Amino acid sequence: MCVNPVSPFTFHLTIMQIKIRNTSHHPLPRYETAQSAGMDLRAFLPDGPVTLRPMERGLVKTGLFMELPAGYEAQVRPRSGLALKKGITVLNSPGTIDADYRGEICVILINLSQEDFVINDGERIAQMVIARHEQAEIVQVEELSDTERGSGGFGHTGKN
Repeated sequence: MCVNPVSPFTFHLTIMQIKIRNTSHHPLPRYETAQSAGMDLRAFLPDGPVTLRPMERGLVKTGLFMELPAGYEAQVRPRSGLALKKGITVLNSPGTIDADYRGEICVILINLSQEDFVINDGERIAQMVIARHEQAEIVQVEELSDTERGSGGFGHTGKN
């Protein structure tokens, strides 16, 4: 996706087409607002609801199969409302769907709450963000350049 500024406050989005095969009876993912980054993914549970007990994880199918252009990935992320209200999140967040993957989109959910969570057919369980990415050539070296930070990490920069 490209953003071309027209003015400091107006943006024109270039839209790409993503091919999706939908084997569920739910609508295709879509952006809910003009500036949404993510599209909701829905659970496809033709055999009925699934219950995730506290600290239990499960693979939830969507019935969607996708073809992304080379150089793009789809990131599967938690829905903030489910995380805050119910303690449900995407375990491998963000999950990555590669451009050459043609299998069903599935979501690994975990219940971090103290209560059972029932997932119903058609429930919005995660969001998907399409993102451009690069591939890198890895070059082995004996030394790396120095920086002010160096090897400091995990809170090294302080609490200010």
